[in-house]
Amino acid sequence: MHDLKYIRENPADFDKAMTRRGFESSQSAPILDLDEKRRAVQTELQVIQAKRNDESKKIGDIKKAGGDAQLAMDAVAAMKTQMTELEEQDRVLGEELKTILSSLPNIQKADVPDGKDEHDNVEVRQWGKPRITKENAKEHWEIGESLGMMDFETAAKLSGSRFTLLSGKLARLERAIAQFMLDTQTDKNGYMECSPPLMVNDATMYGTGNLPKFGDDLFKTTRGDWLIPTAEVPLTNIVADMIVEADTLPRRYTAYTPCFRSEAGSAGRDTRGMLRQHQFYKVELVSITKPEDSNAEHERMRSCAEGILEALDIPYRTVVLCTGDAGFGSAKTYDLEAWLPGQDAYREISSCSNCGDFQARRMNARFKRKGEKKTEFLHTLNGSGLAVGRTLIAVMENYYDPADGGVFVPDVLKPYMGGVEKITSA
Repeated sequence: MHDLKYIRENPADFDKAMTRRGFESSQSAPILDLDEKRRAVQTELQVIQAKRNDESKKIGDIKKAGGDAQLAMDAVAAMKTQMTELEEQDRVLGEELKTILSSLPNIQKADVPDGKDEHDNVEVRQWGKPRITKENAKEHWEIGESLGMMDFETAAKLSGSRFTLLSGKLARLERAIAQFMLDTQTDKNGYMECSPPLMVNDATMYGTGNLPKFGDDLFKTTRGDWLIPTAEVPLTNIVADMIVEADTLPRRYTAYTPCFRSEAGSAGRDTRGMLRQHQFYKVELVSITKPEDSNAEHERMRSCAEGILEALDIPYRTVVLCTGDAGFGSAKTYDLEAWLPGQDAYREISSCSNCGDFQARRMNARFKRKGEKKTEFLHTLNGSGLAVGRTLIAVMENYYDPADGGVFVPDVLKPYMGGVEKITSA
């Protein structure tokens, strides 16, 4: 949610910021028009309220003096009717204003590159070198099916397209990856492990910016709850409608959960394999900070995500998303892209975003500094640490052995695999 006071005081800057996000200029005009009308209604309401209070006092004085207070009583009743009408106008204008403000994306930080789409993202770091030649590489679904441990046909029978059934040591490898990530993020990087609800209400989805704009990308239950698209949603909303003490910040949360997405806007993309699924697993990272600390926390979060790939010895690159590719709630996003030999390309495996106070305003999440009465909005950050399924894909393709079709187990995962060093066909 945007700061209405900022838009009032900086309409040209706000319009420029929205233009960077691909919107037409003058986005501030309808906002300020509604704001002016609403404030006029509120002013009129205050004036009538003051008059009504005065007239109400007169009624008592007239009755005490033994006079007829009917005229004053009629005037008070008429003003009450006016106030009811004005309160309804205020409510309607407020809802219209909220709808517009809720539909506009976050303002991008000044150092975010301008651009239209993913082709304008800027690489800031590259780590590791590919070990498997293009001639020897295979895609993960070819490897998995050859091993007899990745079954798309049975998954489709059970649930439809964009689902996968893993079995045997490949299923254990997926679990090992998740456990390694959780242990690293908690024991080494200081995140608090949580086990949040997988179904949330409208207010929780609204708080992180998933509603109302992205309802089509979500799964809704018959009782009206939503299946989480990422643990960012419940973890960030832990501080919704709260005023936290500054000395408890930063707060860092992590969770390993399934994630559910309809992939409504990705028809025809990545239809083979398990790169883009309706259900997948992720270890999520969320940070809650003071405003002055969020930039440094963003760099720290990025490093925590990169550390997983480095420990697994998977080549990757880090890019800054341009204004046209950044997410709705993000003020700045780093994407980590793992090298997939089978595709001969880098593919996204983590997004780490600083949302500033954008989500906090929607959630009414605030903090108070020691000795201060005034509250301020928190800053929220989120990132994948990492997407488990995509990490499994990266491990399979980067540790593939073309000699026998097996997959070597990375050293850091061997303790989680009961000593298994290589996965081969049953």
